[in-house]
Amino acid sequence: MSFFQDTASDLVYPLLPIFLTGVLAAPPVLVGVIEGVADATAGVTKFFAGKWSDRHGRKPFIAYGYGMAAVGKVLVASSVAWPMVLLGRVSDRFGKGLRSAPRDALIAADTPPESLGKAFGFHRAGDSLGAVVGPLIGLLALSVVHGNVRSAMWWAIVPAVISTALVAFVRDRRPPLPNDADGADSPGERAPDTAEPFPRPFWLATLAVVIIALVNFSDALLLLRVVQLGYSTTQVVLAYVVFNSVYTLASYPAGTLADRMPRSTVYAIGLVAFAAGYIGLGLLDRGIGVFVVIGVYGLFPAFTDGVGKAWVASLVSRERAGRAQGVFQALNNGAVLVAGLWAGLLWNVGPGHGVLPLLVAGSAAAFAAVVLPLLPI
Repeated sequence: MSFFQDTASDLVYPLLPIFLTGVLAAPPVLVGVIEGVADATAGVTKFFAGKWSDRHGRKPFIAYGYGMAAVGKVLVASSVAWPMVLLGRVSDRFGKGLRSAPRDALIAADTPPESLGKAFGFHRAGDSLGAVVGPLIGLLALSVVHGNVRSAMWWAIVPAVISTALVAFVRDRRPPLPNDADGADSPGERAPDTAEPFPRPFWLATLAVVIIALVNFSDALLLLRVVQLGYSTTQVVLAYVVFNSVYTLASYPAGTLADRMPRSTVYAIGLVAFAAGYIGLGLLDRGIGVFVVIGVYGLFPAFTDGVGKAWVASLVSRERAGRAQGVFQALNNGAVLVAGLWAGLLWNVGPGHGVLPLLVAGSAAAFAAVVLPLLPI
């Protein structure tokens, strides 16, 4: 499911800045604003979906989530003005919010604690493999439709529909409700209270990741930077393929490493890649170096996305896994919204397109990489 949905999403994603600023003539700040609002929508939805899925089952949220994402892609491809793109991206991310925390809770519930890093690393690898295939299909689509960006984005509907159909094969063991004798091990036994406060380590880890996310603005702005450096649509898509190829190849090894050493240390390795990617992209003008730093940046999500989810899952009970993932991911998405807003507003300030926000964010990530392993988490 994740592979096909990411194939669809990442067929559209690298074309989105070009579609917004080139086809629809929207200003660059709207790229950051639209992606920020979309991510915030996903974050709020994750909070409620994670909490409710612990009580009412996870499969319905996953099914509706993939369905809404497909609808969002139809809206984006048919947009004639940027507000319709906003509606489409919000619909897409609303679907992501519905499915993400319940799906991650389902993974955590079926995985031994000592293998959480591997499990989430494997999932992220499959997910990001779709992000490699999607842009390549996008390049094929652009070739077939003679460079028409809007027509190429319609190709994303097919893998999006396939991902929705595959939900039928998901096995979902409904978690027991409080005071539900049928769900308890013996008559009258109380099921765990999913509303109990989370432990202190959970909040410390979440707070650390959320603070870092305040400088992690949308990758759409990074692609816009590549566009503004003068690269063609094909080269921009290939840069995105390089990023996701590294992400795919490194995700499982990163997850395995997170099962063997402190997850804060593994996360910090990802932050070093973040700093190198942002600072490098801010300083470079042209040449092969742009593709190199984008490849290095691919190590950032590989060492943080799955690792962060495994980190959170290891700090709470399985009965509260959905709620924990929802809270963690919702706060993280809210921080990304803030990052998108400030980066978008500062994008054209200073010596060049995006240089100032890239250098500020990269420097902050470098500092966080040093501090994070020292925290008592």
